[in-house]
Amino acid sequence: MLEQNVLIPFLKKFDAHPFLVKMDGKEYPIGDGEPSFTVVFHRPVPLGELMRSTSLALGEAYMRGDLEVEGDLCDALDHFLGQMGKFSTDQKALKKLLFPSVSKKNQEKEVRSHYDIGNDFYRLWLDGTMSYSCGYFLHEDDTLYQAQVNKVDYILKKLHLSQGMSLLDIGCGWGFLLIEAARKYGVRGTGITLSSEQESAFGERIRQEGLEDLLTVRRMDYRDLPSCQEKFDRAVSVGMVEHVGRGNYQEFMDCVSSALNPGGVFLLHFISALKEHPGDAWIKKYIFPGGVVPSLREIISCCAEDDFHVLDVENLRLHYSRTLRCWRKNYGKHLDEVRRMFDETFVRMWDLYLAACAATFHNGIIDLHQILMTKGIDNGLPMTRWY
Repeated sequence: MLEQNVLIPFLKKFDAHPFLVKMDGKEYPIGDGEPSFTVVFHRPVPLGELMRSTSLALGEAYMRGDLEVEGDLCDALDHFLGQMGKFSTDQKALKKLLFPSVSKKNQEKEVRSHYDIGNDFYRLWLDGTMSYSCGYFLHEDDTLYQAQVNKVDYILKKLHLSQGMSLLDIGCGWGFLLIEAARKYGVRGTGITLSSEQESAFGERIRQEGLEDLLTVRRMDYRDLPSCQEKFDRAVSVGMVEHVGRGNYQEFMDCVSSALNPGGVFLLHFISALKEHPGDAWIKKYIFPGGVVPSLREIISCCAEDDFHVLDVENLRLHYSRTLRCWRKNYGKHLDEVRRMFDETFVRMWDLYLAACAATFHNGIIDLHQILMTKGIDNGLPMTRWY
């Protein structure tokens, strides 16, 4: 009864959308109107944990199975996470989690903790391109695969490529973008990643496609680009700057600038936010250690310092929400295989991650931006949005 007396009043803050709480055989309506979803507590969550980090407390309860959601999880999270401004976070107590070291060694460890889970795991629920970033749904009936092909095609068109150009992909993933660039445009491409799993898989794809003369993949930190002293005509970075860390954005842009020829074109594709925030404690502990979502204005401000002229800014937020729903659907089809790889806590954790991200893109807590820019002036580009 004590737990109910403190838990229910705490949850009543989140009354923007009505929902029902079930605990110990009793029902507690939150908000006015017909409940949109039901939260079942098999064990109550201590108030101290909720005050330290609402996100961690509820996320861990879900992972343990102490908390269940009746109804569509994505929709429930869409309603609930839209009120994240009411969450409690003790930044002092969570300092090491929210503000970790941005050293090369630590960031490599953080990146590998996520992307080196295993290629076999990612193959279960990504599409055939092995693209782990926002798709681009040109048509209502586009499949996930088609949306990822569309996305890469859209980016390559924005880069205004031509045969013989050189292209640098910072955070190249499993390499589909560079393979398409080499196939369709005849460019010479270099991809860099901190993930050994991605490096290995991309290298194998290069050999399978017979593109050894055009493509190279390296495991290296973006901060080592200046020492390489290589210059490229074009650069692209898709879903990587979120791992750079607040305070390192200018250095990231400096390093990109150092690798571009004058007049070179750079496309930056990244998850963004309206304002600066240290990040969500649960996501940082279990999914993306060290990950920080930059604000759009932070990145735009950094562009000017390296004489990057912004040509275009586009928000693809709803495309990412749909992409995540597709990933979650695929993930749900392969739960038996996932359970053979990992324990039930991991299975529930990853499902929560995919559903929560789909929700937060849908309700606008986070956005997805593409910024197209040139290093200095390039008057040879078309005057219209040619892509």
